[in-house]
Amino acid sequence: MTNDKDQASGLLRQLCALLDVERLEDNLFRGESRNIVGRRVFGGQVLGQALVAAGRTVDAGRPVHSLHAYFLRAGDAGAPIIFQVERARDGGSFSSRRVVAIQHGRPIFNLSASFHVPEQGHEHQLPAPEVPPADGLDSEWTLLRRHRELLTEPYRRLADRPRPIDVRPVRPQHPLNPDRQDSHRDLWLRAPAALPDDPLMHRALLAYASDYHLLSTALLPHGRTIFQGRTQLASLDHAMWFHRPFRIDDWLLYHLETPTTAEARGFCRGSLFDAGGRHVASVTQEGLMRPLDSD
Repeated sequence: MTNDKDQASGLLRQLCALLDVERLEDNLFRGESRNIVGRRVFGGQVLGQALVAAGRTVDAGRPVHSLHAYFLRAGDAGAPIIFQVERARDGGSFSSRRVVAIQHGRPIFNLSASFHVPEQGHEHQLPAPEVPPADGLDSEWTLLRRHRELLTEPYRRLADRPRPIDVRPVRPQHPLNPDRQDSHRDLWLRAPAALPDDPLMHRALLAYASDYHLLSTALLPHGRTIFQGRTQLASLDHAMWFHRPFRIDDWLLYHLETPTTAEARGFCRGSLFDAGGRHVASVTQEGLMRPLDSD
């Protein structure tokens, strides 16, 4: 167990280094890529890297409060990514940035992000869902290891090592023989080790992790999972709003739901709450859900 924790902590350090892109010029950054599943760049990786690139051009006293992104082309996990940042506006309390991610001379991803000086104002929120606490649940990695021999490559590699983010489903499902379920799920997530007090990195890590289960939630009513190879999945766009300060090295509850799927696309949304029930962030995404067979 200790070895697993040490390995997860090491992977978290690697993920932080991956997201903390290298500055080449004032508005130009370079990020490395990592092969997580297959040859395509994981959408959360380029999302987190682009957010860090934008944030490194903004005063640290203005945390990001929203982002809107489009995935234009599949990224090559074997090549670095160049991030061009446009400083669209710096106002009295808001800053706006636009980022283009480029590989092999072509844009693969666009991001618009807005940053805001913290202010006091009216507050309200809907209550967090009532679910079991994280400490009594198995990690997604533990659950996946139980079915390792049933998985195909490259998913078997996911079962061979811990994740840099600890994910604990409230209602687990079999990876290859799932029951049809309602179009919502809850899971807890947390970085497995303490992190420095860098709000931008905490938000970039949450942006990375927010892409984990959005589209797979849209498969629940159809009795499908990503591990079956029966459905082509790809993120098309992604938006996030950061409502309140949080730490990703503390437990966060991710409540996901899919109101509708149509025309080979799934619309997904999520709300993130800290352990005290504060609504800290919201997410929406639409993605490709193209069946490769017929039921």
